[in-house]
Amino acid sequence: MVQRCKWCNVKNESYVKYHDTEFGVPVLDERYIFEMFILETFQAGLSWECVLNKRLDFEVAFDYFDIDKICEYDEVKITKLLNNPRLIRNKLKMKAVVNNAKIYRGIVKLFGSFYAYLKSFAGDKVIYEVGPTTSPLSNKISADLKSRGMKFVGSTTIYSFLQAIGIIYAHDENCYKYRKN
Repeated sequence: MVQRCKWCNVKNESYVKYHDTEFGVPVLDERYIFEMFILETFQAGLSWECVLNKRLDFEVAFDYFDIDKICEYDEVKITKLLNNPRLIRNKLKMKAVVNNAKIYRGIVKLFGSFYAYLKSFAGDKVIYEVGPTTSPLSNKISADLKSRGMKFVGSTTIYSFLQAIGIIYAHDENCYKYRKN
């Protein structure tokens, strides 16, 4: 039997697929990076598995993660999202997504891409580490995003986000995908 990271529920097919094909894989696709950023916002205080189980519902409800559309969401749209039983219905997080999307878009305009913004902190190398839930890197990015007005971007959330998009490679040592460099 293939060994995976201890957090991966092997009974959940979508979780296994995420672990095997996405987690820790470096990504340059801006739409995917934005998707992960939104989903990590909803993870705050919850498990990634909970969010991942609702991923397709989020994709449809949030206009396939079209940043320009999300930036235009108003109270009517937020109320519609809050009434969707297939989503995580937290008003503060819903409002944060709209707020954060506007700031995110500004960062993209300033740096050329959100990935370039992140690399301004991380450099061009992948960080290999197992165990932490925060780091000096996630602390710096979190502080910068908060200073720009973002919400639900604590260091733990940002650390998970960096893992999701492959800036931090953090497969457990007993996982078949583990590597040091």
